Amino acid sequence: MESLPIATPRTLRPVIGSVTLSLIVAFYLVFVTNMTFWSKAVEYLGAPSTALLLLGIGLFSLFAAICVTASVKYLTKPFFILLIMIAAASARFMDTFGTIIDVDMIRNAAQTTNSEAGHLLTSGFLTHMFLFGIVPSLLIVLVRIKHRPFPQKFKHNIVLILCLLAVFTSVGIANIRTFAATLRQHRDLVATLNPAAPIFNAVRYVVATGAEKNIVVQPIGTDARVIAPMQSGKPRVTIVVAGETARAENFSLGGYDRETNPLLARQDIQYFTNTSSCGTATAVSLPCMFSVYTRANYTHRKGLSTENLVDVLSRAGIKTEWWENNTGSKGIADRIAYTSFSDINDPRFCKNNECIDDVALDGLGAWLDGVKGDSVLVIHQQGSHGPAYYLRYPEKFRRFTPDCRTAELGSCSRQEVVNAYDNSLLYTDYILSSVIDMLKAREDKMAGSMIYMSDHGESLGERGLYLHGAPYFIAPSQQTQIPFVLWTGKETKAGIDQACQQATLNDPRSHDNLFHTVLGLMNVSTKVYEPALDALASCRPRTGS
Repeated sequence: MESLPIATPRTLRPVIGSVTLSLIVAFYLVFVTNMTFWSKAVEYLGAPSTALLLLGIGLFSLFAAICVTASVKYLTKPFFILLIMIAAASARFMDTFGTIIDVDMIRNAAQTTNSEAGHLLTSGFLTHMFLFGIVPSLLIVLVRIKHRPFPQKFKHNIVLILCLLAVFTSVGIANIRTFAATLRQHRDLVATLNPAAPIFNAVRYVVATGAEKNIVVQPIGTDARVIAPMQSGKPRVTIVVAGETARAENFSLGGYDRETNPLLARQDIQYFTNTSSCGTATAVSLPCMFSVYTRANYTHRKGLSTENLVDVLSRAGIKTEWWENNTGSKGIADRIAYTSFSDINDPRFCKNNECIDDVALDGLGAWLDGVKGDSVLVIHQQGSHGPAYYLRYPEKFRRFTPDCRTAELGSCSRQEVVNAYDNSLLYTDYILSSVIDMLKAREDKMAGSMIYMSDHGESLGERGLYLHGAPYFIAPSQQTQIPFVLWTGKETKAGIDQACQQATLNDPRSHDNLFHTVLGLMNVSTKVYEPALDALASCRPRTGS
């Protein structure tokens, strides 16, 4: 009696043709992992509309052509799984936070810390990745792909790819006016095409990073010197607080209806009401605000290849230090004294290498008491870093409740998110006011000043956006309008026409002003100093104090 063939795990696995699988994967990528893209397309093209239908047909044809091209034996599964995992991760951030994954966003992610990244790896993220990334990938692993013999496969696939590309081209030509006009007016549409845009920008980032390896930093301000000491003989001391994620819209100093700045309001400070950032993410804004370049002229490469404010100050003989309580100085402090609070991880203020900003106040008094000559200290805050706003302030600053007590913002109401964010600003108000108080307490020993500028703002649900990092050309004001606070001690203030200065507080200001305003406060003379960009120059004598 003839024996029956024995079923094996291999023969039990379902079989699918390589072209069929390619079409399924293309459909999944275009129509399942592109919710943000299609929501924008519906808004811009209208629904139902012929243009929207043709766009769907065209994109499916293009993605299918790419997938069929890659459906080569031994490459098909790894390639499709990689596309699906990238698309799933990108979709999570685009759909949940309104994030656009451009080069600057990728750079920001690449420079993040483990603690910061951990706040984004929430249960919601893991669930999303399991459902939309791992499950489809496991299905691809499970099936057996049937490939035609190579000569036959090559001819068949070439014909199919050409047909698909012909459909894509025909659709584009048939509606070229509508598509061209839409893309001109709404550049964010293509920027959210998943996973094409994230992959393209990741390649751009890798290429740019490779080209930056051999950059040699060029000196600036080689003629820098302090023009003259204070008449009293006291050292000039300026503390620059580089804020994190504070948006001007929620500063009560600028008219916000909640009292988020009660302590600063009692200080003799100047608040510039119309200040914009250089970028919408720390990796861009922080080096830009300390650079000699204006936002119009700044590029990431220029920032890396040119010395910055702290270098010029040091060259002028001013003791310059950087205290880090965030994700690093982005190369700014590479050539000066540098302290990282997360590395010290003081258990009084820190947990898992993340510290509240009281950690800087703890050592500030001793640092000020040790000042011997002109000095500048930069404190890079933790500030209002999201999405875990609730971790940025101690319990006693929970004034606005109920506040969102998780990094999973989708599980909180928008008001709870705003409450947590406002509490973080309330804590920043305390930090800044405390810095001022420490400087005031030592006015018999030094001529002190404090400048506070945030690196960028934050979206809290407006227009469906959360967090920050939107490309500047589409970024809402919540991400680009920042608080700018200045306090000057009695001796420094005496050299400034106060009525004149008050009249300038509503003038447009930006990160462009930081470099030159600090040089002006420290009375540094150098060819790279531009009085027009010094926020105080127009209201004080050009000579030293």
